[in-house]
Amino acid sequence: MNGLWDWDAAWAVLPELLLAFVQVTLIVTVLSTAIAAVLGLFIAILRMSVPKPIAAVITFIGDFIRMTPIVVQLLFAYWTFLTVEPLTIGIVVFGIHYSTYMAEVYRAGIDSVPKGQWEATTALSMSKRRAWTAVIVPQALRATVPALGNYAISMFKDTPFLLTIGVVEMVRAGLTFGGNNFRYMEAITLAGVIFLLASYPTSLLISRLEKRLAYNY
Repeated sequence: MNGLWDWDAAWAVLPELLLAFVQVTLIVTVLSTAIAAVLGLFIAILRMSVPKPIAAVITFIGDFIRMTPIVVQLLFAYWTFLTVEPLTIGIVVFGIHYSTYMAEVYRAGIDSVPKGQWEATTALSMSKRRAWTAVIVPQALRATVPALGNYAISMFKDTPFLLTIGVVEMVRAGLTFGGNNFRYMEAITLAGVIFLLASYPTSLLISRLEKRLAYNY
């Protein structure tokens, strides 16, 4: 065993980290992103479709969720719903929390659609539902995909907060290994490397997608 770094410990902890990455980190990120993307779009459309007093209430609730730490929300949900699996709580809380951010992105995208498009749907006697689904939302999505991707990456990097409710994600798995073997450096470093290897290609893909959409727009 070397002083600062032990390759034997590194190889020993790597399978545990990869298992936690696949079974927890990846699942939470994918499912929570799906929830946030759908719920965020629903919130954005709802705010722009209902009367102003109701829209103000929806905005207040969204601001409250967005401006309170996700750790507090995880602990609140964990101690409120004691019979629910912590992993399920984590997926739902992450999805709801980030839906408030994505709702703002969608709202900006919808606002960027030229007024002439709205007027065209009226001139063609389109129903509200048809106007949203066939004209407005497709154009809004085109402008918002890069920002939504960035929030998905932020969510991915926030998954270590799940350790506060007992979910064994990568950092928790690393800390457990470190506690059992008195080797923390290898576990935490490798967890960071796995985060980097997973998030960096995703950021490059989003950047490429952003350029492609800008070129086609």
